[in-house]
Amino acid sequence: MNQLNRVILHADLNGFYASVECLYQPKLWKKPMIVCGDPESRHGIVLAKNQPAKQFKIKTGEAIWQAKAKCPDLICLPADYQKYLTYSRLTRQILADYSDQIEAFGLDEAWLDVSGSVRLLGSGPELADQIRQRVRSELGLTCSVGVSFNKIFAKLGSDLRKPDATTVITREHFRDIVWPLPVGELLYVGPSTRRRLGRIGIRTIGALAAMRLSDVRALLGKWGETLWLFANGRDSAPVQHSDFHEAIKSVGNSTTTPRDLENENDVRLIFFVLAESVAARLRQYGLKGQTVQIYIRDNQLAGIERQGRLSQATDLSTELALPGLELFRQHYDWRNPIRSLGIRATNLVTADQLTQLSWFSDEERRDRQRSLEQTIDSLRSRFGHFSVQRGLMLADRPLSGLNPRDAHQIHPIAFRNHDAAVLDPRDQEI
Repeated sequence: MNQLNRVILHADLNGFYASVECLYQPKLWKKPMIVCGDPESRHGIVLAKNQPAKQFKIKTGEAIWQAKAKCPDLICLPADYQKYLTYSRLTRQILADYSDQIEAFGLDEAWLDVSGSVRLLGSGPELADQIRQRVRSELGLTCSVGVSFNKIFAKLGSDLRKPDATTVITREHFRDIVWPLPVGELLYVGPSTRRRLGRIGIRTIGALAAMRLSDVRALLGKWGETLWLFANGRDSAPVQHSDFHEAIKSVGNSTTTPRDLENENDVRLIFFVLAESVAARLRQYGLKGQTVQIYIRDNQLAGIERQGRLSQATDLSTELALPGLELFRQHYDWRNPIRSLGIRATNLVTADQLTQLSWFSDEERRDRQRSLEQTIDSLRSRFGHFSVQRGLMLADRPLSGLNPRDAHQIHPIAFRNHDAAVLDPRDQEI
């Protein structure tokens, strides 16, 4: 399809988690309500809010106590991801009636390339209105849809008017609509990038677009050039087909612990809990990691990441947890207790790839260990995660009582707490 004739839609379900909860409890439609993490497990942030809660200026991502300070009568519900996955799937089925080029952006957002459908089904705005009407009548939810000639502006359009609205940004008029907006409204411009641009007086998308490309590169590097192209409407990235799967670059898990970790025994326990999840998913996908990476965040919210090369590619939990613990010993000084830990396998290879064996490795023992862990995978699949546990986990049941594999959620890049200036959107972690 000629780039000049592309018609891209971006559909964004409004207040998705909160709206789904209101379907199950209709009385909540008129009461301020948020869906949030579990404050007792210290995952205490706002994940979604309904329209009455928005009137109190409650924001996604702020702490629950901050939201309650704005609205003392606020109703707080825990997230139920199985419900949200169901409605996300039902929404995708509606979108699939209009195109097979559907690219998800989290559970509640997706791009569609309807360039091949407009001749048969109607114009881009007409298709957007049809989608909104069907989502409302068939699912009881509302969505906003942006219509444009590229993905970035389609996404921007769906953000401009909420709830339940269609916004069109054309090639001819995008400067009038897009350029006056704050530069932070542009996808992938995070807080740090916004501050860096603000220091030199760049506060709108139009001001970014008007910069000399050499100046943008000097300030923000190669990724700055990409943002400059976005601001000038030069996004040519395709909408991927619904069966497209990007190459997995890493497999990881992290958790905010129920209490601060005070000593190495606490850290060891959490690393093994997380490493079991990572290793199980590596085996599921037929992959092995050649590098282990750890993430540490203390109770003052300062974080560090460190990584080390493994002696052999592995999909075994012990061979991830113990090197991770060694990295921890080398790089953490216990200045503060620890709030969050993460472990990740990177530099992945396929499990059947031929590798050089080590003289110092007991391959027979490794094979027995792999067989044992595969058996545990099978038992947990049949009888639940906590049906088989290491004796280590019994030392502190409240601390070890998490199931990171089932709780693991895949989030889009924009959902993560990173800044786009230092994030390569091609990286994919599961």
